[in-house]
Amino acid sequence: MPTLDDILEHIGGFDLFQKRAFFVLCLLSAAFTPIYVGIVFLGFTPEHRCLSPGAADLSTKCGWSLEEELNYTVPQGEPDGETFSGQCRRYDVDWNTTGLSCTSPLESFTNYSTKSSILLTTCQDGWVYDSLGSSIVSEFNLVCEDAWKLDLFQSCVNVGFFVGSICIGYMADRFGRKLCLLITILVNSVSGVLMAFAPSYTWMVIFRLLQGLVSKGGWLTGYILITEFVGLSYRRTVGIVYQVAFTVGLLVLAAVAYAIPHWRWLQLTVTVPNFFFLLYYWCLPESPRWLIAQKKSDEAMKVIHRIAKGNQKRLPPSFEKLNPEDEDSEKLSPSFVDLVRTPQIRKHTFILMYTWFTSSVLYQGLIMHMGIAGDNIYLDFFYSALVEFPAAIILILTIDRIGRRYPWAAANLVTGAACLVTALVPEHLYWIKVTAACLGRMGITMCYEMVCLVNAELYPTFLRNLGVLVCSSMCDIGGIITPFIVYRLAEIWHELPLVVFAIIGLIDSGLVLLLPETKGKTLPETIEDAENMHRYGTARHTMSAISKCSKFPQI
Repeated sequence: MPTLDDILEHIGGFDLFQKRAFFVLCLLSAAFTPIYVGIVFLGFTPEHRCLSPGAADLSTKCGWSLEEELNYTVPQGEPDGETFSGQCRRYDVDWNTTGLSCTSPLESFTNYSTKSSILLTTCQDGWVYDSLGSSIVSEFNLVCEDAWKLDLFQSCVNVGFFVGSICIGYMADRFGRKLCLLITILVNSVSGVLMAFAPSYTWMVIFRLLQGLVSKGGWLTGYILITEFVGLSYRRTVGIVYQVAFTVGLLVLAAVAYAIPHWRWLQLTVTVPNFFFLLYYWCLPESPRWLIAQKKSDEAMKVIHRIAKGNQKRLPPSFEKLNPEDEDSEKLSPSFVDLVRTPQIRKHTFILMYTWFTSSVLYQGLIMHMGIAGDNIYLDFFYSALVEFPAAIILILTIDRIGRRYPWAAANLVTGAACLVTALVPEHLYWIKVTAACLGRMGITMCYEMVCLVNAELYPTFLRNLGVLVCSSMCDIGGIITPFIVYRLAEIWHELPLVVFAIIGLIDSGLVLLLPETKGKTLPETIEDAENMHRYGTARHTMSAISKCSKFPQI
């Protein structure tokens, strides 16, 4: 009796039906970008200073330029050995006092002889922001003593990613990929719109937390769904291109943010298209692999016939029934214990968790540590996204010729070495530092794309979604601690975070070599299959793989 992979070879492993499904799911991948990195634009902190009542009127009266106004009314220097910022302190004077001089206004206060002796006070009346648009920082005054609230805003997203990855992973394996995907899309869309109209900082954080709870889980569920639709030889390509769609989303986000500099309108603009993804109810069927794993063979055959019809192919009569081995085995339900119960899957789980953690820390950390194009956040963001395209091209050209493990280990090695070079090269060799930093960004992007691909290939069908989402939850832990690694260690030595990144990446380059090679192997269906992946093919499909080996790219 045929397996699903046998059937897909006859009705099309990546034909018209799968291409349409892949395209609409890539739109979902691109739409995840504003949630994952939208803080760059939503939380942009513009140049700012304390609002000093009367100072603006005096500036207008005296005809000062902006530079003169700042020089006369904003404190600078280090009085009494204590550093302070003009962004968080102002002179404790009354600028509405009559008779102030336009050339030396502070001398008009007879109690003070020099600027350094004038008392300072906090920004009791708010701030002035030098920005044409708005951000959550400028609207809710998340600066100075309240700057930590911006960190809390982003931390809540990562906390949502962490909790949602585990819960949604279980839901998708228990109740189906399609149902879980539609629920996450609906919750993400509604909470995103509500965030755009949030009346206060507290409500904004709550709605962002809700987006975090469902958005990453939905993105990964879409990834799992498309890899289970296509044939074996197309799995790696759709996995990589699905992530390239995320990179395209980065470019689109930079352009949209440039065109819409007001955070509420920007949030609304990037959220509303998500409602169209609810059309997936009619566009996408349930995963046939999941239906087979749940012993719903009749429903699985309906999906297979739908794929065949969409591909304009006929299903041979001998393929009308699936392998009876799938029918007779006991229906399996996912369990967290299954991730560590058997030795090989336990090894895979721990290594993949560390790899997800490494990918997150290095990916986000390198973005935080290096400004690629000066002080223009739109160009910085755009250029950093462009670096990710060569990473995808290299993977597509290598992993079906060389395999998964060696390009993966090499990417980690390049990233670690690039971090060390960036840290140790002198500042006057700036072009070398920038080149090394770009190589590091490209290398860690390859690692990110590879871990998504291999993670899905190492777990059996009934456990696959839970395995991917539990392991990837470590990337959310990495996202929470990365700012502390970057900013706190930089206070000791500016390049120390890069040294830490190098050590983490080099360790990972060795660990990934302990995973089994998945090139040319069928997706495991059972625990036994996954346990035997370190051999040639999976346990139940070894003879099938040998008989078809001429159809797979050779090592």
